[in-house]
Amino acid sequence: MTDLTPGLLMIIAAGAVPYLPHHFRQFFMLGAIVLSAFSLTAGAGVHWSIPVFGHDLILHHADHLTLPFGIIFHIAAVLNVIYGWHERKAMEHTAGLAYAGAAIAAVHAGDLVTLFIWWEATAVTSVFLILASATERANKAAMRYLLVQVASGVMLLAGAALYWRESGSWAFAAMELGSLGTWLIFLAFGIKAAFPLLNGWLQDAYPEATVIGTVMLSSFTTKLAIYAFARGFAGTEYLIWIGAAMTAFPVFFAVIENDLRRVLAYSLNNQLGFMIVAIGIGTELAINGAVAHAFAHIIYKALLFMSIGSVMYRVGTAKATELGGLYKSMPLTMVFCIIGAMSISAFPMFSGFTAKAVIMKAVGYEELIYVYLILLAASAGVLHHSGIKIPYFTFFSHDSGLRPKEAPINMLIAMGIASVLCIGIGVMPTQFYQILPYALDYQPYDASHIVGQFQLVIFAMLAFTFLMRFGFYPPEIRSTVLNTDWLYRKLAPWALLPVIKSGLAMAKAAETAVVSSAQSIMRMTKDMSNHPISGPVIPGPAAVVQVILLAMILAVVYAALG
Repeated sequence: MTDLTPGLLMIIAAGAVPYLPHHFRQFFMLGAIVLSAFSLTAGAGVHWSIPVFGHDLILHHADHLTLPFGIIFHIAAVLNVIYGWHERKAMEHTAGLAYAGAAIAAVHAGDLVTLFIWWEATAVTSVFLILASATERANKAAMRYLLVQVASGVMLLAGAALYWRESGSWAFAAMELGSLGTWLIFLAFGIKAAFPLLNGWLQDAYPEATVIGTVMLSSFTTKLAIYAFARGFAGTEYLIWIGAAMTAFPVFFAVIENDLRRVLAYSLNNQLGFMIVAIGIGTELAINGAVAHAFAHIIYKALLFMSIGSVMYRVGTAKATELGGLYKSMPLTMVFCIIGAMSISAFPMFSGFTAKAVIMKAVGYEELIYVYLILLAASAGVLHHSGIKIPYFTFFSHDSGLRPKEAPINMLIAMGIASVLCIGIGVMPTQFYQILPYALDYQPYDASHIVGQFQLVIFAMLAFTFLMRFGFYPPEIRSTVLNTDWLYRKLAPWALLPVIKSGLAMAKAAETAVVSSAQSIMRMTKDMSNHPISGPVIPGPAAVVQVILLAMILAVVYAALG
């Protein structure tokens, strides 16, 4: 059992899910996840490989980096099953279990070919979580999501082939940029990590997924990319500046966004930037920070998506303009949402505080002053739009008059477990740090860090209050923010349509000229056939007469030339 690839049993079990009774189905999925998690006890090393063409496909490789990702992915899978317990349609459960299993299997891939197989499996399985919404917007978002994810896989495969040609190996290990193969692999990871200008698929697809599907999507796809970067490109300096940009630019879009699930999608993009910066630094402390932040982020981001999803399940919308005053009828959901908000805001005693502190410490050790300031400003931004805006506009703000029931019991249990984990990681950082890849002797609760974080929190709260009180806060309006999609949906058509139209006109003119020339040649040929230079006008024999005459002329010329 321990030799089997973690996640594989989940993928196999997903095939049986549609044929099981509803409640037994949920216990069956939990059992598959527990059996899969048992494989994590195998310890470091290669536990399953298959020889192919003189190379080994390493299906189960484990070490200090795979363990924390394997643990948190299994925890997220359990939370998703509990959260979606009420859902009777098998499609989401089947896709979700297979998707989680594929992501876990990808983490344990020891070579680039095996990674590609599971990389694409995550794309194919997860798209059904968006299609399950069964709306026109969801269908379009799903197709875009699938195209982008499959394109990422194609780049990964092409890069792996070139890397094998260059190095003679397809092992999934540390690589250095400098060849076409490694750059293609780097870009493939970057697409899945939602790099700037490559992030539109995330904000487009996640909010269109089902209530359950959005929580699942937030847990695996981008975190798999974080793992891949930590495995393959730790210490790549480009990542420091790419990550810094990722932390900053989503903040502005999140402030003006009306759809609260889309706000959380921007926030997710922002948090990924912190992890990318840490991976770019590449020291043991920084890698610990990236892994710790990914671990904590999966939980508190799932908690926030679950709380907004519970509201959407009860009232049918996640628009800030249509919510407010829900604390009166959904008090438990409100409490869980605030716990998630305090965690993502890195409030002391919550998970985000103990995780983000390691990254900031690593940045400080490297004396990256400008990067540190960018991350500090981005922290204030995420505190504003996820720590304050999400709970405020959902449960407080103006009274929408909505009085829905509290969330279903299974949703409350899932949110409760996530909340306990958020608080537990926050109050017991030493135990949390023990699962990180490298030994870490660090105490985040020093006076300067606590005071600095409280100052940041208080400043953000005062700024929000001031902007709201004096009417400077951007109003919540019914709209869709295009963010970097503006480049593709607005700028590109404006700039390229004239060029395309000119090209089409030129092609049409060339086509007309070619057709006209062909018609002229055909007429000339017909005339020559019917009216030879000598001989009677006999349509059939005329061609024979011309051939004989031409042969005679060539014979005379050849004789004259000697």
